[in-house]
Amino acid sequence: MVTLGPRILKTGLAVVLALYITQWLGLEKPVFAGVAATFTIQPSIYRSWKQVLEQVQANVLGAAIALASIYVFGNSPIIIGLVMIIVILVCLKLNMEGAISLTLITVLVMMSAPAYEGLLAAAEKLVVVLVGMGSAFLVNILVAPPNYKENFMEKAESTFRNMSLLLRTAISNEMVEKSFREQWDKLRSDISRMEDLYKILDEEREKISKLKPLDVREIVVFKQMLTCLQQGLELLDIIEDHFFQTNPDEEASLLFDRQLEQLISYHEMILLKFDGKIKANQPGNEDEMIQDSGSFLEEVMEAYRADQGEKLRLVVIGSIIFDYAFQLGRLNHLIDQYIKKKRTSEKRDTVTRRLFKLLPKK
Repeated sequence: MVTLGPRILKTGLAVVLALYITQWLGLEKPVFAGVAATFTIQPSIYRSWKQVLEQVQANVLGAAIALASIYVFGNSPIIIGLVMIIVILVCLKLNMEGAISLTLITVLVMMSAPAYEGLLAAAEKLVVVLVGMGSAFLVNILVAPPNYKENFMEKAESTFRNMSLLLRTAISNEMVEKSFREQWDKLRSDISRMEDLYKILDEEREKISKLKPLDVREIVVFKQMLTCLQQGLELLDIIEDHFFQTNPDEEASLLFDRQLEQLISYHEMILLKFDGKIKANQPGNEDEMIQDSGSFLEEVMEAYRADQGEKLRLVVIGSIIFDYAFQLGRLNHLIDQYIKKKRTSEKRDTVTRRLFKLLPKK
């Protein structure tokens, strides 16, 4: 189902704004301002700013090459084609691949004008393109700026719910095969989306932290949340590749199913703690869970490592389960540190506000 997201709406608004501005300025060919606006809308403020800078540099350079070519060689179809090739090579050389499309449109618009219109008319078309890029940037930062922290957490919760269902039924094989595959594909897609969201958060933390402060500790927690989900997906892959090929008996199925259930419940409690829905001292010390998973792995190795046949596959699954438990323990530890420092900061801010209230007024 296609949804009408903020980026789609902002693209439409950017085009409208670009068209109105070019008409208000009395510029010709306002449609090219709309084209430029559609190329400039990006999913984050930093990427939009980066795109504008790259597009401006590439378009000004392309326009300079186009103007020089018009002045020296004219604007015959052969000259236009050669200039296009030169512009592509220059953009590639300067690592501006993302700006090639719009730059070629700018060059084509400028050089396709009748020769009698002159250089000023060609330069005016560059201004039209710049107006489009500026309109898109303004809309991107002023209209419904994206809250990627909130988006990341919402996606993390929904992705975990899906992964929880898959891991809880992976051993018992209770789900219908078609439904299991559909949810598995959705899990891969959701984790890929979370990876994109995390990249955007990390970019903004690194590039525009002075303008838009981001809590580095929170970003570290988000990274570990993503790692745990990736580990859960890898665990599903390993179970699919190895578990049922061993022709497991009921004892083995119960052993693995019980451990997975325990880890999923632990994962769920950790996320609830970060969301502030359970007490900070839950779900317990991460060392206990890691030790328990270590005991589980030892039990699996003791039971199956002597078997040189297919049962050795169970040891592989056991090691991945231990790694999943280790990553969950680290996530729990990071969240505990984050909550502790956040509370300390809040207490300090409260004390500071009270002191300011006690100061005598002038």
